[in-house]
Amino acid sequence: MIAIIQYNAGNATSVKNTVESLGFDCEITSDQQKIRAAEKVIFPGVGAAQSAKLYLKTYGLDNCIQKLQQPVLGICLGQQLLCAHSEEGNTTGLGIFNAKVKRFPANGIVPHMGWNTITPVKETALLEGITAYDDVYFVHSYYCEPTSETVATCDYILPFSAVMQKDNFYATQFHPEKSAGIGLQILNNFLKL
Repeated sequence: MIAIIQYNAGNATSVKNTVESLGFDCEITSDQQKIRAAEKVIFPGVGAAQSAKLYLKTYGLDNCIQKLQQPVLGICLGQQLLCAHSEEGNTTGLGIFNAKVKRFPANGIVPHMGWNTITPVKETALLEGITAYDDVYFVHSYYCEPTSETVATCDYILPFSAVMQKDNFYATQFHPEKSAGIGLQILNNFLKL
């Protein structure tokens, strides 16, 4: 079973529908026991970092996520919350990735919304079959700075981490569930890890 973490952030239902369309059983849940027992965990999110982190802390989901041993995929706000710190609400993240989340500078249109190209910079099973010219769908005003854990970048105003990986933790700034065939491929790669 695939656990999709339910917390104070949106898009869990669209992720669930996409996972099921790929032929996998999944459940949206905040039950720590179910999350720990899941074969894989998806940590999605659309919303504000500060309120989402407060919800995670209040219900003990922050410690639960940090201790997961199975493959975990953070999506959008999920990726940002896996980082060390976010400028959004001066929020301390879960510290899986040693990255800071910053607001895009005001010299461009914010949020970054729509299709943009990702460029793989390291090999990872998550991006199997993905090329440097593939477009995915983004909606975000904050970005994860590139670090040694960055496996693909995107350029919008400046370069940022589009995909990250550290051990069993994977993350995408874009929405694979909204990224047509490329997004389906990336989700399928994760679900087959």
